[in-house]
Amino acid sequence: MEQPPGNPDHQAVPANRTPACYRHPDRETHISCTRCERPICPECMVNASVGFQCPDCVREGSGTGHAPGANRPRTVAGGTVAADQRLITKILLGINVAVFLAVFVQSRQDSSQLLTDLALLGAWPPEPFQPVEGVAAGDWYRLMTSVFLHEEIWHIAFNMLGLWWLGGPLEAALGRARYLVLYLVSGFAGSALAYLLANPSGFTLGASGAIFGLFGATAVLMRRMNYDMRPVIALLVINLIFTFGASGISWQAHIGGLVAGVVVGAGMVYAPREHRALVQYGTGALVVVVGVVLVLLRTAALT
Repeated sequence: MEQPPGNPDHQAVPANRTPACYRHPDRETHISCTRCERPICPECMVNASVGFQCPDCVREGSGTGHAPGANRPRTVAGGTVAADQRLITKILLGINVAVFLAVFVQSRQDSSQLLTDLALLGAWPPEPFQPVEGVAAGDWYRLMTSVFLHEEIWHIAFNMLGLWWLGGPLEAALGRARYLVLYLVSGFAGSALAYLLANPSGFTLGASGAIFGLFGATAVLMRRMNYDMRPVIALLVINLIFTFGASGISWQAHIGGLVAGVVVGAGMVYAPREHRALVQYGTGALVVVVGVVLVLLRTAALT
C-alpha cells in the first residue's frame, strides 16, 4: 500500500538500486518529490517553486503553509496542473473517432461517396482531384480538418494508439494549453509539407503528422529530463522505416509533423522561466508562419 505524502514511514530505496516512480513502478527515476521525497517520473513531476512535487502533494497544497495560489506548482513547462491530466488527449481522441464513425456510417449507405465525403470534410483536393482546387483555391481549412480524418480502421487505430500512449505523458508534462498547441501546430506542419511536396493530383488525410509531432516532443522532453531515450528512439526508427517502406503513406506529413514537434517541444521545455510563455507560444507561432509560407509558395506554383 502506498504511504501518504510526508509519511516518515515510507520505505527507503536500497542504495544499490535505481528508485522507481511510486505511481509507475516500471519507470526508474532519479528525481524525488521535494515534500514527501518519493521518487517520481516525468509524467508525475510537477514544477514547484523549489524542485518538483508529486501529484498527491500538489492536491494537498493547502498544507504547505502558503496562502491559496501562492507558489502554485506548475508542470515542467510551466503549465497549470490539472486534476485530469489526459483531458485534452481524450477530447482529441473523441473528435477523431466521432468524425471517422460519421463518415463510415454515411459511406456504408453509399460506398461510392467515401472519397467525396472525405474530400468535402477536408482531405485536399476535392474530387475530381484537380490541383487548382482545394487548398490552392483558398480552402485553407483543409490543412487542419484533414488532420482529423481517417479512411481505414487500421489507420485510425494506429494513430489513436499513438495519441493515447504519447499524448497522456506529454499533456501532464506540458499542461493542457501548451500540449494542444503542440498537437495542432504539428498537424498543420505535416499538412503544409505534404501540400508542398506531395502529388497535387492526390489527397492526404490522417492524424499521423500530429502523432509524429508528439514523438518529436517526447524525445526532447526525455532529453531535457536526462532519461533513457533508447525506447522512444527505437520506436521512432521503426515508425520511420514503416513510413518510407510502405506504400500509400504520406512521408511528407510524418516528417513535417516530426520536425515541428521537435522545434515546438524544445521551445516548450527549454524556455527560460523569465520569458517562458513568450518563447513557448512564439516558437509555435514561428512554425505556423513557416508553414504558411510553404503553402503560399506551393499555391503560387500550382496556379
